[in-house]
Amino acid sequence: MSAPGPRIFLSAGEPSGDLHGAAVTRALRARLPRATLEAVGGPRMAAAGAQLLHPMERMAAMGAVEIITKLPAHVRLLRQLRRSFEAQPYDLAILIDYPGFHLRVAEAARAAGIPVLYYIAPQLWAWWPQRAVRFAKAVDRLAVILPFEASFFAKLGLGSEYVGHPLLDRGPMPERRAARASFGIRDGERVLGLFPGSRIGEVRRMWAPFRDAGLRLLDEKACDRVLVAGTAEGEYPDPDGIEVQRDDPLPVFSVADAAIAKSGTTTLEAALADTPMVVAYRAHAFTFWLSQRLLTIPRVSLVNLVAERDVVPELLQDAVTVERLADAVRPLLDPAHPATVAQRAGLREVRSRLGLPGAAGRVVDMAEQLLATR
Repeated sequence: MSAPGPRIFLSAGEPSGDLHGAAVTRALRARLPRATLEAVGGPRMAAAGAQLLHPMERMAAMGAVEIITKLPAHVRLLRQLRRSFEAQPYDLAILIDYPGFHLRVAEAARAAGIPVLYYIAPQLWAWWPQRAVRFAKAVDRLAVILPFEASFFAKLGLGSEYVGHPLLDRGPMPERRAARASFGIRDGERVLGLFPGSRIGEVRRMWAPFRDAGLRLLDEKACDRVLVAGTAEGEYPDPDGIEVQRDDPLPVFSVADAAIAKSGTTTLEAALADTPMVVAYRAHAFTFWLSQRLLTIPRVSLVNLVAERDVVPELLQDAVTVERLADAVRPLLDPAHPATVAQRAGLREVRSRLGLPGAAGRVVDMAEQLLATR
């Protein structure tokens, strides 16, 4: 009779973590078919083969004000997990992103003698470097997805490895000519893409200035079409001549000559599509006030952080105006403009720094190393 496989706990707190957790779950299933995989997660992790102990619904939050409303659910779940860890410890805990909650889960797991592998590092290098000491004490190994992160955490004595960015595992972008044909875009037509985000609060804050900048450029004939990468749940009032696409956002990256994108992973997606962009972000007023006092880096967009220099323009909070958005993106709609040429050179540099596909497999390599020490 064969020996049972390891018992592994996985946790993701929002849809992006569920997506990355599903890739790790599939890789674990392929590598360790006898393993028991139990999770806090969503439908993607369940479909990949994890047994959901607690669904992650209603947990996701972003920003100081938004997080406060989620605290009671987080506290209840943390209590349940502590009891579970003490009653029947796992051989390994794999925690994916969602740092505020997962730092406490990591501490609870370590207290129960469970090794902790953390995938997708919290951006402590940006917001709260001193908190990184507490994080390093709670985590055994760290799988990072941005190339500069490994050296930051290594200075704290935390074993970390750059595993590559999971976006690289998504496959190639849709072919540009075919994608433009599917939208009925004629040769020579200039297309502006708008990427106001996926969270409801983000869309609410970003939509009006993004929309009005797009309409201004249409009126000026600086572009011929404006396409929005929307979501099924998002609200995009008064689009007028702007076209809202509620399906897969990847074709919008492929067809766009330039983009206005909210800060976040969207900017790396645009870089992979070689789409010149302007990056913008508005937060809740209190969240932004707090961030200005905690932020320790001179740049906020992931493209600029990976490049370690200014590749794309950044507009934040009160700077997110129709005039400034339109002025910043207007030259990027011309492929021969010096600003476009320079930015595309920078985007090539970013793509080269992001590494190769296979992030989930490298995470499982690290998991096996930790399991071997049990």
